[in-house]
Amino acid sequence: MSEGEDDDWFESALEGDDEEAGDEASDGAASADEPAERPETDEERPFSGESESPFEDSDGSPFEDSDDSPFEDSDDSPFEDSDDSPFEDSDDSPFEDSDDSPFEDDAGDDEGGGLFGDDFATAFEAAGGGGGGPSGEFEDEDFDSDIPRIDIGIEGLDRMIQGGIPRRHLIVSIGSAGTGKTTFGLQFLHHGLENGENCVFITLEQSHDAIIDTAADRDWEFEEYEAADKLAVIDMDPVEMANSLDNIRGELPGLIEDFDADRLVLDSVSLLEMMYDNPAKRRTEVFDFTRSLKAAGVTTMLTSEASEDNPYASRHGIIEYLTDAVFVLQYVRSETRETRLAVEIQKIRNANHSRETKPYEITMDGISVYQQANIF
Repeated sequence: MSEGEDDDWFESALEGDDEEAGDEASDGAASADEPAERPETDEERPFSGESESPFEDSDGSPFEDSDDSPFEDSDDSPFEDSDDSPFEDSDDSPFEDSDDSPFEDDAGDDEGGGLFGDDFATAFEAAGGGGGGPSGEFEDEDFDSDIPRIDIGIEGLDRMIQGGIPRRHLIVSIGSAGTGKTTFGLQFLHHGLENGENCVFITLEQSHDAIIDTAADRDWEFEEYEAADKLAVIDMDPVEMANSLDNIRGELPGLIEDFDADRLVLDSVSLLEMMYDNPAKRRTEVFDFTRSLKAAGVTTMLTSEASEDNPYASRHGIIEYLTDAVFVLQYVRSETRETRLAVEIQKIRNANHSRETKPYEITMDGISVYQQANIF
């Protein structure tokens, strides 16, 4: 092709840009409807069989076997086995067993022994992680030995708690109306009174006399315990308590200490929460109140109404996060069987417990949990 013309040899061949095509155009070019004539000579044909064709076998073919072929076996082949192969076994192989291997078990006698050698357990114990003894196993009695514990007083439920409730814990029983929350609290106090403990019952829902009568119906003799200064039953108006909560928080630890109380029940914390319209204020007040109970050193049980939408949550969704143990009392209804009551232990800090849901009944003897039975 001549200089200055288009580099596209394919277009040049079609357009007839050589000199003969130019002469033919001067004599009379073909009409627009006639196709361009194909070049006649080998020199004009880009695919003609000549030595310069890029696809013909020639000395210059990039695909023919030649001394310069990059794929032929040669001394310079990067894939042939050679002394410089990075994958051959050699003295410098990083994966061969050697004295410097970081994963091999060494004798471990010197200070720079293997990272995971036989001395790992010894090093772990020296760092304070002995795991409960030389055998590295955790023993329940060692875990529980330093924490004083008490029973709830409900036989089937106590068997679901392995070792009992840690003393001075804050407990809440959550349930809807009729699930026995008040009975749960009274039975908790009765068990303590039978074991010589001093107890306090604060009610925001019922009168003093109503609580004494309820206990008398079950032969729990609260009136006699009260006369012996072993029990204090206090009825308070929830509005009055909310208005004077600052004073109560300040005085409560001293009163509990003077009375030498071991157990306390507040029935119910939901009425106290309802006295605050502002959620932030409600949470702050309830948090400060529960903290004062913990500071008083008394094992406390709170009762709380369940949320209308979720039987596993309290009405305002606060108290279950501020307490150490949560018991859920609920109705279990089915189309084929009668409505039953069921209890579930949602959490107990520093104690092992069953996570099964067990049926219970409310009788004249109190709450009876059937540990061996299942709901369905």
